[in-house]
Amino acid sequence: MRHRSLILKFLSAVIVFGTWEIAGRIPVSYAFPTFFESMLALVNLTLDGTIFTAYAETLKPLVVGVCISTVLGIGFGLWIGLSEKFDWLFSPIFIVMQAAPLAALIPLLVMAYGIGLTSKVFVVCIMAMPVIVLNTSSAVRNTPSSLKEMGRSFLASDTEIILKIIIPAASPIIFSGLRLGVSAGFIGAILSELKITPTGVGDIITYSRSIADYPSMYAAIFSIIVLAVLFLNLLEKVETHLFRGNVRGYVSD
Repeated sequence: MRHRSLILKFLSAVIVFGTWEIAGRIPVSYAFPTFFESMLALVNLTLDGTIFTAYAETLKPLVVGVCISTVLGIGFGLWIGLSEKFDWLFSPIFIVMQAAPLAALIPLLVMAYGIGLTSKVFVVCIMAMPVIVLNTSSAVRNTPSSLKEMGRSFLASDTEIILKIIIPAASPIIFSGLRLGVSAGFIGAILSELKITPTGVGDIITYSRSIADYPSMYAAIFSIIVLAVLFLNLLEKVETHLFRGNVRGYVSD
């Protein structure tokens, strides 16, 4: 079964990259290079160290923003999920943050915080935190009431019910929300580099487009996708290890 999964993933990659190569050779556009041209450009960017220098800049707002979003997002999510009043008060704010067009908010962040690291961190947080908050609050709110009643029947305090029943029961869903938040954080980090100041990988994309070096532009975009996929797969493996036998549901399932 495991080998079958690997084979299917390999075939999926062959289909995607093969289609990319064919589309580049037709070509569908003069600005659309072939897969091999893009990979050659990626190798050149790697060998001369450009891609590593770029990611050293890109990862700064991404790591800081994701860490802030994780801590505050899970905290707010627990708070909202445990209190109906706070749910009514704060849930609409995060729903609006998730639905709002981010590109329209970036000029406001630049006016308030300038074009430095702070604005980029805010963009990552705006993208990642609502997803984490809403998933966490939903997981806590939908914890099976039978588990909480069982805890009360054993004279557990409210704190013990939260720490020993609600959080463990909701943890798989919280972790899934964290993976979605990290994915959104990647989008926010690159978007901030394209819209605020062209630094890091965003600088490679912007500069390559300005000089019509389209293979390098697509190589940079491809590297972002690969890094995001690898990181999300790593988080998925950690989730599987932590919640083995209960990856997709509650402890009571």
